[in-house]
Amino acid sequence: MKNLLVLCTGNSCRSQIAEGYLRHFADENITVYSAGVETHGVNPKAIAVMAEDGIDISGHTSNNVDEYYDVNFDYIITVCDNAKENCPFFPSKAERFHYNFPDPAKAQGTDEEVMNEFRRIRDMIKAYSHDFIKEHSNG
Repeated sequence: MKNLLVLCTGNSCRSQIAEGYLRHFADENITVYSAGVETHGVNPKAIAVMAEDGIDISGHTSNNVDEYYDVNFDYIITVCDNAKENCPFFPSKAERFHYNFPDPAKAQGTDEEVMNEFRRIRDMIKAYSHDFIKEHSNG
C-alpha cells in the first residue's frame, strides 16, 4: 500500500481537485490524502466543477499538513509554489513532485468567466492526475 499526499496552500481548490481525481484514477494500492499549509475550507466552486465531471468531493475536508505528520508517505505532490516553498519536513523517504497550477480562486470576471477558469484548471489537474497514477500505480 502506498500513501500519497497532495499539498497546497489552503487545501481548498487545487489539492482538493487533485485528491478527487487521484482517488478516481488510483487502484486500491494507493491511499490519497490532501492537506494545506493552512486550511481555508473546501471551495464550493471546486465542488461544483468536479460534480460536472461526475466526481463528488463534497464530503472532503480541509486539512492541515500537521495532521499527517505521522503518516509515512511514498509520494508528496505540491500543486502550488507556496506549498513547495513552505512544505514542512516529513520524516520519510517520500518522492517529491511539483506542478504549479494556477489558483482558480483568484479568477476574476463574471460568474461564467470564473467558472470557466475553474474548469480549465480542473482539466489541467485531471490530466496531471491521470498521468501520475498511470506512471506510479501497480495496477
